[in-house]
Amino acid sequence: MPLTGCSTSALQLIELVNEYRAANGLPAIPASLSLCTVAAAHARDLADHAPHAQPGCNLHSWSDKGDWTACCYTRDHAQASCMWNKPRQLTGYSGNGYENAASGVASPEEALGTWRSSPAHDAVILSRDAWRSHPWRAIGAEVYGGFALLWFGEEADPAR
Repeated sequence: MPLTGCSTSALQLIELVNEYRAANGLPAIPASLSLCTVAAAHARDLADHAPHAQPGCNLHSWSDKGDWTACCYTRDHAQASCMWNKPRQLTGYSGNGYENAASGVASPEEALGTWRSSPAHDAVILSRDAWRSHPWRAIGAEVYGGFALLWFGEEADPAR
């Protein structure tokens, strides 16, 4: 299901995620043009400006080099709303966005393998534990510059 705005690697990663979900008895999540746009912007920000390399920041951080609100996302999730708001800041998507991020990966397969081996990230993908009450109705992705990102949303994407 090619979508303008979702790269080939993004669509491959979304397909792998949906295959993994199906193997676990879960429905597929529709690909989202808006969330692919957010994932692509964040992947390029991470690769080009390294906001995650600032002291205390992690891969959910955003630089001050784009048309978005910058933030240092810390382990205590104090800046969670900075991440959740990115789809609204960058696209017409009205809901929150939730992100799985990985670095040092070169392919969609490697990215999914990394998240599957992390209980916290795997729970997001498979709607388990704290994520059980989050019905994913949209997904976006990007693999770029050694970074892989998955963006999940509870709202259907009208830009599909």
